[in-house]
Amino acid sequence: MPTPVIVDAIRTPIGALGGSLARVRPDDLAALVIRTVVERNNLDPALVEEVYLGCANQAGEDNRNVARMAALLAGLPVEVAGVTINRLCASGLNAVNQAARAIRCGEGRCISLAAWNPCPERRIRCPKRNPVSRSAT
Repeated sequence: MPTPVIVDAIRTPIGALGGSLARVRPDDLAALVIRTVVERNNLDPALVEEVYLGCANQAGEDNRNVARMAALLAGLPVEVAGVTINRLCASGLNAVNQAARAIRCGEGRCISLAAWNPCPERRIRCPKRNPVSRSAT
């Protein structure tokens, strides 16, 4: 059984609601990470078989298969599959586990992995209605 290893790790900047990264699309930021890992480690992009991306609370423009879009934007071949995982704040961890499991089971040898957990900018309070009075509480 193959043993999965992490070859490289890159951390993107941490943004704030309405901050300097507010206009950066999640797939563009993820693509930058994937492209940088491939270049920094002299990997042949054709060796990447799949991209796993943990993405919590998808909404708006990141409400689709961000992993697939990031793979394409990073310049990986169109044959590379993308899997976006939404397990809320455990999305990144679940993506790591699924990628490791795929390698151990022999389903892949070179898998790119990323996580996009936009929890802070999604914490906008929406009042609930009081079921008795039908007014916001």
